[in-house]
Amino acid sequence: MNFNRILLLRTSKWLLLSLLTSTLVVSTAVGQETQTETDGYLFHDSHFHLTNYIQEGTDVRDFLEIMGDKVGRSMLCGIPLQQQWMHASTGDFAPTYYTQTDAPLYYYSFTDAAIAMAYRSLTPEERLRFDPMITGFNPTDMYAADHIRRVLMTFPGVFSGIGEFSIHKEFVSSKVAGEVATVNNKALEGILDFAGEVGLPVVFHCDVDMPFPLPNQDPYLVMKLKELFLRHSDTTIIWAHVGLGRVVRPVENQLAMVERMLSNPKMKHVCFDISWDETAKYLVRTPETVKATADLINRYPERFLFGTDSVAPKSQKKYLEPYDIYAPLMAELTPKAKELLFKGNYERIFDQARIRVRAWEKANVLNSAKNQRITPEADTK
Repeated sequence: MNFNRILLLRTSKWLLLSLLTSTLVVSTAVGQETQTETDGYLFHDSHFHLTNYIQEGTDVRDFLEIMGDKVGRSMLCGIPLQQQWMHASTGDFAPTYYTQTDAPLYYYSFTDAAIAMAYRSLTPEERLRFDPMITGFNPTDMYAADHIRRVLMTFPGVFSGIGEFSIHKEFVSSKVAGEVATVNNKALEGILDFAGEVGLPVVFHCDVDMPFPLPNQDPYLVMKLKELFLRHSDTTIIWAHVGLGRVVRPVENQLAMVERMLSNPKMKHVCFDISWDETAKYLVRTPETVKATADLINRYPERFLFGTDSVAPKSQKKYLEPYDIYAPLMAELTPKAKELLFKGNYERIFDQARIRVRAWEKANVLNSAKNQRITPEADTK
């Protein structure tokens, strides 16, 4: 029996259970029954962008070919920001990335519809390999949670989570038109509250520090993030890149900081992805960093996920580069930690999300339809 057939049978069982009950207890029990199949795939991708900063990208069917027999499943998201082409800045040169111009970025909500339509273009069996994510909202907007709700109501049966979206991000935050996103923004509280209510896991980008901090500068974001996470214990949060970036380097005792979160029983809902080749350059820089990172993952194997953070790849070779970079780390992981990092944790988190989100949609979309009374007069307007 091939892997897609296994997924089809398993998902049908889970969806049937979700129709019988939408309680968290049952959802958790079903998630605990999940077993990783010996399927031959290298990993499931917990962090992938189908489109780029000008909303162009890889056709989803081409991406299936790129995944091939190497990648089993992938989350599927766009980029929530659009890079403006400002002729006064770059003339006839059309920038495709935020580092190529001083022109601003702005939030682009249509990305969610584009992802939904790409997903719907697939066959039911092909859809089982993807978990689409909602990203097209402004995290400083108090209406952001309403946007997420509207997307779920418009495209029931499609989305599994939220993100990747950014709060503090090097070279990006200062370019975004309008209010700057912050960890303490009340709109962010509403987003995380709603995600917890529905069962949407959140892939959350927030740098652990500012770019080029002064010597001995206090990494104040760490404490603010900890407080934010503690306020939202009902929401599964995946902190992307462990807070690292191109020039945002590990804070002093970075792994010790992460372990304090991992060991805190009130923060079991917080996981970490090690996606992005820029993250890998820190984690596999030396034999010492490899060993320290592997030791941490081996101690807390249920809390880490692998992702490529690839953006609209054109070839399988390019797409798999982040996986290849982590070869030294893989060699130091226990079999259990390796399996959970590359597949098991993805399955546990996103399989539970599929059940809970579909149950929420079933209750709310049906109730919404019942409450909409269409009269002949209204029908002609």
